Amino acid sequence: MNMHVGIGPEPQAFYSGGHKLQGQLFLTQEPPRAVAVLNPATGVPQSYYASFAQWLADEHNITCLTYDYRDCGASARRHARESRATMVDWGVYDQQAARDHLSAMFPNRPLWVIGHSLGGLLLSFQQELDRIDRVITVASGPVHFSDHPFSYQFEVAAFWHLLRPFAEILRYVPGRRLGYGFDLPLGVYRQWRRWCTSRGFFAADIGHRMPMPDWNGLQARMKVVAIKDDVMVPPAAVWRLMQYYPLARKKQLVVDPAAFGLAKIGHIGPFAKRNQAIWDALIA
Repeated sequence: MNMHVGIGPEPQAFYSGGHKLQGQLFLTQEPPRAVAVLNPATGVPQSYYASFAQWLADEHNITCLTYDYRDCGASARRHARESRATMVDWGVYDQQAARDHLSAMFPNRPLWVIGHSLGGLLLSFQQELDRIDRVITVASGPVHFSDHPFSYQFEVAAFWHLLRPFAEILRYVPGRRLGYGFDLPLGVYRQWRRWCTSRGFFAADIGHRMPMPDWNGLQARMKVVAIKDDVMVPPAAVWRLMQYYPLARKKQLVVDPAAFGLAKIGHIGPFAKRNQAIWDALIA
């Protein structure tokens, strides 16, 4: 099959371990100058990224793969309460599987990784980092609950502390009812909570609940993007991400909504179609 004929999206299915993941491939009309895998944020469906992925294909001749992590969105095979997924399953193994799938289809094209929040955190725990030509992380960083502005402190405290006993009883987090996107598997919530309430973030899990990292493995060009009005992962937390990729050739950007004529962007907003004004800046 000629992968370059027509315009996406084209449905994709691939496996992460024994878990079948569903994605969409946004194809270019001409042979692409690069291919990009777009790793989603926690609880954010691949459909949210469709406008951005189509824009990459149409305006920049970059084929883009979007997908859902195991047990959520189009990749859900069971109710969240029955899932044993963890944040590491999503951020290491599922991201690796998506990148491998795209790389196998386009072995001779430059490979980009675009990571939103969780999507950019755990690359050092993955394999074959030398295959990556460029990384763009957006609103991604090892955030601690003390990083959040005062106005957001009560909401985050409720999420990590007041919600916890109910999540343990239910055996999942009812994210849809709470306005947090997908229902979250309990293992994802537990690990996410442990990281964000620890000064060491995921340090205690290394070699135990997650593989050993290759801190020097990523040497590609890397753009680290913070959103000025992001209360969930503020710029100070985003800059800490760079310590995980010491040999990457890094460039920083703070996106100020006002500079683009926007009232707000926030943590989830960078890839929303209403904020398309910032997209060229994200990938420049």
